[in-house]
Amino acid sequence: MTDTLQETTLLDRVADGLFIGGEWVAADGGRTLTVSDPATGQTIKEIADASEADGIRALDAAVAAQESWAATPPRQRGELLRRAFDRLQERKEEFALLMTLEMGKPIAEARGEVAYGGEFLRWFSEEAVRITGRYGLNPEGTGRMIVSQRPVGPSFFITPWNFPLAMATRKIAPALAAGCTVVIKPPALTPLTTIAFAQLLEEVGLPKGVVNVIATSTSSKVSGPIIADPRLRKLSFTGSTDVGRALMKQAAQGILRTSMELGGNAPFVIFEDADLDKAVEGAMVAKFRNIGQACTAANRFIVHEAVADEFAKRVAERVQAMRVGRGTEDGVNIGPLIDQNAVDSTDELVQDAVGRGATVLAGGTRIDGDGSFYAPTVLAGVAAGSRILKEEIFGPVLGISTFADEDEAVRLANATEYGLISYVYTQDLARGHRMIERLATGMMGLNTGLVSNAAAPFGGVKQSGIGREGGFEGIHEYLDTKYTLIPVS
Repeated sequence: MTDTLQETTLLDRVADGLFIGGEWVAADGGRTLTVSDPATGQTIKEIADASEADGIRALDAAVAAQESWAATPPRQRGELLRRAFDRLQERKEEFALLMTLEMGKPIAEARGEVAYGGEFLRWFSEEAVRITGRYGLNPEGTGRMIVSQRPVGPSFFITPWNFPLAMATRKIAPALAAGCTVVIKPPALTPLTTIAFAQLLEEVGLPKGVVNVIATSTSSKVSGPIIADPRLRKLSFTGSTDVGRALMKQAAQGILRTSMELGGNAPFVIFEDADLDKAVEGAMVAKFRNIGQACTAANRFIVHEAVADEFAKRVAERVQAMRVGRGTEDGVNIGPLIDQNAVDSTDELVQDAVGRGATVLAGGTRIDGDGSFYAPTVLAGVAAGSRILKEEIFGPVLGISTFADEDEAVRLANATEYGLISYVYTQDLARGHRMIERLATGMMGLNTGLVSNAAAPFGGVKQSGIGREGGFEGIHEYLDTKYTLIPVS
């Protein structure tokens, strides 16, 4: 449990300006936006609200710093990231509380995000010195080939509100390791953590202009001119597929390198031979972590008809015991949704499923009072055609449908335009390997409900996006390959 003085002191330390060219500055025209606590609906801070002109100023700064940052030795770039990692560990409680205040997640989960987000700093601090190429004689023996890697150049990041720290570090760390400068536009709903992280980078010696932060309430107006500017060379976005599709159209004009981590509709498949104790534990993590507001959240629970009733009973008991409240309170499992629009969207999906015959085993209602809360919910017997099977829920709702055999499970799991992640529970090793081959997703958890790791490539297939973040693959999103031939004399 935190107190008001602790929260106020922390919020007062967060800068209220834009971070452009290494300086904290007011927005053009003195525009401001307010940040609210979703658990109370109350304003917690007022910050600068960037205009189109501010966005271009930020890009100007990134362009001006690009040549010198690219020429900075990889070891120095890596050591800066490592210092940022160490400083983040020292201040992990502050960052966890800040995320809980602006986003709503329980403080224990916020601490988990600090650990996860920090690992991208540590991982890419080590990858900075491992950027390599190759040298060798060509097959004809007429020349020697040099294949080298160079930074893509100034990069623009648009991050989502649900993981305020991890989404920033997952993009900034590989860019800096590769030698790219950055303009990042955090979400208007949860900008404070990114601002605080920029302050941390400044503290550990970040050169001016290498990272620039522009929060804004007019996202598309500010982003458009940046993306259209021929000096920009990379765009990375995490968010909805519809917005990603629109951004890709804009990026096509400049043939920008793009990374898109978009929507998800994750299947959670439980076979008849699954260890149900483990499946229930995995389901609680995969569905209710971050209040269900994650692109990796399990969206469709596809359970073998032989074990569906028992699984439903067990998860309903667990969900009914969950405590809902402000994330700063002791023992809270489920915090608020990000705003009332999210509550409305969640309730619409639940009511649609119930109207088509689903049974409510737990929750299924809004929670009246301050803040944007929705009761954690379990639905059994979700019928084909229900919107909840086609649309990303982004809320604490677990919907169960059944299958009879493996082929049907695969058909149901793949019956979506998305392909970010899948979860499978089975004790049959051969079946597990078949699922790796047959399920059309970029990631998969086999007998686990949590797969994200800084050392692993994160990303999807189909309309869940392109590119990968994290792992060995992550830094290559920020590198161009150059081939040089030297004739044999």
